[in-house]
Amino acid sequence: MKKIEHIGIAVNDLETSNLIFEKLLGAAPYKFEEVESEGVTTSFFNVGPNKIELLAATNTDSPIAKFIAKKGEGIHHIAFDVEDIVLEIARLKEEGFVVLNEVPKKGADNKLVAFLHPKSTNGVLIELCQEIR
Repeated sequence: MKKIEHIGIAVNDLETSNLIFEKLLGAAPYKFEEVESEGVTTSFFNVGPNKIELLAATNTDSPIAKFIAKKGEGIHHIAFDVEDIVLEIARLKEEGFVVLNEVPKKGADNKLVAFLHPKSTNGVLIELCQEIR
Protein backbone atom coordinates (compact mmCIF):
# COMPACT_ATOMS: atom_id res chain seq x y z
CA MET A 1 0.00 0.00 0.00
CA LYS A 2 1.51 3.27 -1.14
CA LYS A 3 -0.56 5.87 0.72
CA ILE A 4 -4.00 6.81 1.93
CA GLU A 5 -5.71 7.65 -1.36
CA HIS A 6 -8.87 9.14 0.13
CA ILE A 7 -11.30 9.10 3.01
CA GLY A 8 -14.90 8.48 1.97
CA ILE A 9 -17.62 10.35 3.87
CA ALA A 10 -21.29 9.42 3.53
CA VAL A 11 -23.58 12.46 3.32
CA ASN A 12 -27.32 13.03 2.99
CA ASP A 13 -27.09 16.04 0.70
CA LEU A 14 -24.09 16.46 -1.57
CA GLU A 15 -24.75 20.13 -2.37
CA THR A 16 -24.98 21.15 1.30
CA SER A 17 -21.97 19.02 2.25
CA ASN A 18 -19.88 20.44 -0.60
CA LEU A 19 -20.47 23.94 0.81
CA ILE A 20 -19.36 22.80 4.26
CA PHE A 21 -16.18 21.18 2.95
CA GLU A 22 -15.42 24.12 0.63
CA LYS A 23 -15.42 26.37 3.71
CA LEU A 24 -13.43 23.84 5.74
CA LEU A 25 -10.76 23.16 3.10
CA GLY A 26 -10.72 26.54 1.38
CA ALA A 27 -11.28 25.05 -2.08
CA ALA A 28 -14.11 23.73 -4.22
CA PRO A 29 -14.34 20.07 -5.23
CA TYR A 30 -12.24 19.30 -8.28
CA LYS A 31 -14.53 16.58 -9.58
CA PHE A 32 -18.11 15.30 -9.49
CA GLU A 33 -19.02 11.83 -10.65
CA GLU A 34 -21.94 9.44 -10.55
CA VAL A 35 -21.16 5.76 -10.04
CA GLU A 36 -24.35 4.13 -11.22
CA SER A 37 -23.32 0.60 -10.18
CA GLU A 38 -22.97 1.77 -6.56
CA GLY A 39 -25.96 4.12 -6.55
CA VAL A 40 -23.93 7.18 -5.54
CA THR A 41 -22.94 10.63 -6.65
CA THR A 42 -19.51 11.73 -5.47
CA SER A 43 -17.43 14.85 -5.19
CA PHE A 44 -13.69 14.95 -4.57
CA PHE A 45 -11.57 17.48 -2.70
CA ASN A 46 -7.76 17.60 -2.74
CA VAL A 47 -6.13 17.79 0.67
CA GLY A 48 -2.37 17.80 0.16
CA PRO A 49 -1.41 14.42 -1.30
CA ASN A 50 -4.74 12.90 -0.21
CA LYS A 51 -8.39 13.37 -1.07
CA ILE A 52 -11.77 13.55 0.59
CA GLU A 53 -14.63 11.85 -1.26
CA LEU A 54 -18.17 12.84 -0.36
CA LEU A 55 -20.74 10.17 -1.26
CA ALA A 56 -24.50 10.73 -1.53
CA ALA A 57 -26.97 7.99 -2.37
CA THR A 58 -28.91 8.21 -5.62
CA ASN A 59 -31.39 5.51 -4.55
CA THR A 60 -32.63 3.92 -1.33
CA ASP A 61 -30.98 0.56 -2.10
CA SER A 62 -27.44 1.91 -2.40
CA PRO A 63 -24.80 0.93 0.16
CA ILE A 64 -24.49 4.61 1.16
CA ALA A 65 -28.24 4.94 1.81
CA LYS A 66 -28.12 1.80 3.97
CA PHE A 67 -25.02 3.05 5.81
CA ILE A 68 -26.63 6.42 6.61
CA ALA A 69 -29.88 4.76 7.71
CA LYS A 70 -27.92 2.57 10.13
CA LYS A 71 -25.12 4.87 11.32
CA GLY A 72 -25.90 8.39 10.10
CA GLU A 73 -23.61 10.64 8.10
CA GLY A 74 -19.89 10.26 8.64
CA ILE A 75 -16.75 8.42 7.67
CA HIS A 76 -17.70 5.49 5.47
CA HIS A 77 -14.31 4.12 4.38
CA ILE A 78 -10.58 4.66 4.12
CA ALA A 79 -9.06 4.00 0.71
CA PHE A 80 -5.47 2.98 0.09
CA ASP A 81 -3.59 3.46 -3.17
CA VAL A 82 -2.01 0.18 -4.31
CA GLU A 83 0.40 -0.62 -7.13
CA ASP A 84 -1.24 -3.90 -8.22
CA ILE A 85 -4.76 -4.43 -6.92
CA VAL A 86 -4.97 -8.08 -8.03
CA LEU A 87 -1.78 -8.99 -6.17
CA GLU A 88 -2.87 -6.97 -3.13
CA ILE A 89 -6.25 -8.77 -3.01
CA ALA A 90 -4.47 -12.14 -3.14
CA ARG A 91 -1.99 -11.08 -0.43
CA LEU A 92 -4.71 -9.81 1.90
CA LYS A 93 -6.84 -12.95 1.39
CA GLU A 94 -3.80 -15.04 2.30
CA GLU A 95 -3.38 -12.90 5.43
CA GLY A 96 -6.94 -13.79 6.45
CA PHE A 97 -8.83 -10.63 5.53
CA VAL A 98 -12.38 -10.96 4.19
CA VAL A 99 -12.37 -9.56 0.65
CA LEU A 100 -15.73 -8.32 -0.62
CA ASN A 101 -14.63 -8.03 -4.27
CA GLU A 102 -12.30 -10.79 -5.40
CA VAL A 103 -12.31 -9.21 -8.86
CA PRO A 104 -11.68 -5.44 -8.89
CA LYS A 105 -14.44 -3.26 -10.33
CA LYS A 106 -14.49 0.22 -11.84
CA GLY A 107 -14.96 2.90 -9.21
CA ALA A 108 -14.95 6.68 -9.19
CA ASP A 109 -12.01 8.89 -10.16
CA ASN A 110 -10.59 6.49 -12.81
CA LYS A 111 -9.85 3.72 -10.30
CA LEU A 112 -10.18 -0.03 -10.06
CA VAL A 113 -11.47 -0.78 -6.57
CA ALA A 114 -12.06 -3.63 -4.14
CA PHE A 115 -13.21 -3.61 -0.53
CA LEU A 116 -12.30 -5.48 2.63
CA HIS A 117 -15.12 -6.36 5.03
CA PRO A 118 -15.07 -4.29 8.23
CA LYS A 119 -15.40 -7.40 10.40
CA SER A 120 -11.82 -8.29 9.44
CA THR A 121 -10.40 -4.76 9.83
CA ASN A 122 -11.51 -3.61 13.29
CA GLY A 123 -14.82 -2.23 12.04
CA VAL A 124 -13.37 -0.04 9.27
CA LEU A 125 -14.40 -0.55 5.64
CA ILE A 126 -11.16 -0.54 3.64
CA GLU A 127 -11.04 0.25 -0.08
CA LEU A 128 -8.13 -0.67 -2.30
CA CYS A 129 -7.62 1.66 -5.30
CA GLN A 130 -5.47 1.34 -8.38
CA GLU A 131 -5.32 3.95 -11.12
CA ILE A 132 -6.73 2.58 -14.39
CA ARG A 133 -3.89 2.67 -16.91
